Parts: sequence; C-alpha cells; structure tokens
Amino acid sequence: MLVLNRSLRASVAALSLSLLASTSAFAGSYPLPSKNIVDTAVAAGNFKTLTTALKAAGLVETLKGKGPFTVFAPTDEAFAKLPAGTVESLLEPANKKKLTAILTYHVVAGNVKAADVVKLSSAKTLNGESVTIKTAGGTVMINDATVVKADIAATNGTIHVIDTVLMPK
Repeated sequence: MLVLNRSLRASVAALSLSLLASTSAFAGSYPLPSKNIVDTAVAAGNFKTLTTALKAAGLVETLKGKGPFTVFAPTDEAFAKLPAGTVESLLEPANKKKLTAILTYHVVAGNVKAADVVKLSSAKTLNGESVTIKTAGGTVMINDATVVKADIAATNGTIHVIDTVLMPK
C-alpha cells in the first residue's frame, strides 16, 4: 500500500507539473489585452466612424472606464450602409441625445464572450432596450446585424464586430 501511495503521488506530481507547463506555455502564446475598448477600436482601424460618434456623444470616457462592457461594434462599412446624410446628421450637437441612444444600444453591461452570446435569445443594452440574439448555422445575429468577428479582448471587456448599425425602436 505504501508503494502504491508513493507511485500515485509521483503520478499526480508529474501530471501537475505537466499541466502547469502546458498552461504556462498556452498563456504565454496569447498576451493579455493591453488596451481598453476605445483604444482597441481605434487601433483596429476600421471603426473610425464609431469612434468619431463616441466622441460626439461624450461616451469615450465611459467606454475607457472600468466596465466590463460588451460592445457590438459596427464597422465603417456598416455605417456606410445608412441612408446618405444620416451619420452627418447624427454627429450634429442638436442630435447628441439620439446618437447616444443609438450608441448605447450597441453596449451590454458585463463581459459577454461568444460562447455566452450563443446561449442567449436577447440581451438588455445600456440604453434600456433589448437586442434579439439568434444563432443559425454557425452565424450569430444581433437583431439584423451579423457578427463577423467575435471576442476581441480589451482590458475592460469584449468587442464583437457587426456588419450593420443597430437602431433602437
């Protein structure tokens, strides 16, 4: 029995060392995020309209804050799909309240990864309204927007890239 215990302890110790080594190697190959949501979006280069809108709405400091936040981020191409003049109109100071409502409709409190999103049928946004979430054939839809890239890590949350601007009711 004493030999079996020593053998078992040796096996457990070897397994523990093996797991520790593989976990360290895995963690080392994927650096932790170093930028908040806003700085991550700026660095990506395809969210210029979104970041301009965040500035106009006064939401930059909020999304640079502690969070965590999950942002369904429309690309510049998504904003380009809006009717001509829409973005310019929304960026006017007189439309700040409407712009803020639209942008906060793209943000959910908490750090919701893709593995969690696909388990949901809806999520309440920071503007108080909910978005509908559907999954079919490996595609995730947020209302009528398709998630084209998921789980972009930031220090204060996660960005999921979408191909359409979400409009609250």
